[in-house]
Amino acid sequence: MLMKYGTLTQKGVRRNNEDCIQAISHPEENSWMGIVCDGMGGHSKGELASQTVAETITRYWEKHLNYKDDQTKVKKACQAAYRCFSQRAENIGNMEMGTTMVMASIQNAHLTIAHVGDSRCYHFRKKEDCIFQTQDHVKDSFGWEIVARCFFTGRPDVAIPEIHQAILQRGDKILLCSDGLYKSMPPDMLKERVMDEKSPAEILDEFDSLCAKNGDDNYSGILLEILDI
Repeated sequence: MLMKYGTLTQKGVRRNNEDCIQAISHPEENSWMGIVCDGMGGHSKGELASQTVAETITRYWEKHLNYKDDQTKVKKACQAAYRCFSQRAENIGNMEMGTTMVMASIQNAHLTIAHVGDSRCYHFRKKEDCIFQTQDHVKDSFGWEIVARCFFTGRPDVAIPEIHQAILQRGDKILLCSDGLYKSMPPDMLKERVMDEKSPAEILDEFDSLCAKNGDDNYSGILLEILDI
C-alpha cells in the first residue's frame, strides 16, 4: 500500500495550544495510525489531557502492530489511555480536566475510525465526495453545547469510543481534525479543499490560512491520501 499524509496544529488566537496530534507510519507492515485530541475549554490543563490520551493510544498501537485492528484493540487502547489520564489528574491534585479524541488506523486496506467528542474524521472518495463523517457527541443544554462523550476526570463511563470500519480504495482521503479547523469554514469549502488534486501538505497549508483568518480557537488536522492499494 502506498500513502502520504501531512499534519497541522496551531494555537490560533489562543494563548496556548491545547490540541495534540500524533501519527505513526509503518509502510513495511501496510499500517498507519493518526490521532487528534482537543483539550476541553473551561477546564484546567487541556494541553496535558490531550497529550496524555494521544500519546498513550499511540504507544499502545506501536506495541500491538501485529494485533488485528478491531473494536477490542480500540477499546483496550482507550482503557489504557484513561488509566494514564486518571493517574496524571491525581498527580496534580485531582484536577478536573478533559479532552476529545478522534483516531484512524489502517491495516492493509482496512480502515478503523474511533472517536469521542466533537473532533471529527471525514472519509472522502473520488466521485462520491464524503462517504463517512463521524457524528459529534454533543448535546444542547440551555443554549450551550455540551460534549457528551470524552475523556474526563472521574467519568470513565463517557470515555467509550464510537467505532466505524470500512475498506479503503485507491484515491481515498482521510481527514482527522479538531473543531477549531472545521468550524473555521463552511462544510462545502472544506470538502472542495480536500478534493483538490493537491498534496496533503498543500491542502493543509490552505486550511492553515483559512483558520488563521476566520478561526477563534486552536486548530489541528491530519490529512492522509491513499495513492495505491
